[in-house]
Amino acid sequence: MNIYHGSKDIIKQPEYGKGKPHNDYGLGFYCTEDIEMAKEWSCGEDHDGFANAYEIDWSDLRVLNLNSPEYSILHWLTVLLKNRQFRITNPIAKDAREYLFENFVVETDSYDVIIGYRADDSYFSFAEDFLNNAISVKKLSKAMMLGNLGEQVVLVSKKAFDSIKFIEASEAKRSKYYVLKMKRDKAARSEYLNSDRGYSYSQDELYMLDTCMVG
Repeated sequence: MNIYHGSKDIIKQPEYGKGKPHNDYGLGFYCTEDIEMAKEWSCGEDHDGFANAYEIDWSDLRVLNLNSPEYSILHWLTVLLKNRQFRITNPIAKDAREYLFENFVVETDSYDVIIGYRADDSYFSFAEDFLNNAISVKKLSKAMMLGNLGEQVVLVSKKAFDSIKFIEASEAKRSKYYVLKMKRDKAARSEYLNSDRGYSYSQDELYMLDTCMVG
């Protein structure tokens, strides 16, 4: 199958061990199965980009899919907590962090590839809201679907890096794809803010405080 990496550069041979260690799933090479999404990710306000296409051989790789039925949105959030800096605004969030690490940790070190949600800025803020008890588990799960951001495929081991073969790079113009990226983000934020976040507390839904109390 093919995967795509959005970048301002053509990357024929990704280098294992390079990149930012505090991304969603730690140090790795972040890709998607959707070429159009890769083109959006590749463009910035001041630059065009490329969707670098690779063929990957999955046959001998250990793949962790955080969107499979055995995992919940709380497992995904705990992986994020391990790698990214969250805004802790109250004691509930501090207790929530400790509770998640005690009950929903996913051991990721033995895997070659991790698949899961992509936490763009707006989506990351949704996760922060849940951690700070502003929205329920149900609303967090729904929020992650806003904007149809899709899944990201992250190569995290040397073995995974060695399993891909560069095919080609497709140009992406910021005049089209940066506009699409901003439109998608704006739509997700707008739909989220127009929901009942912060204005009602549903007794029928599970919040972070409820989770900690049950634990």
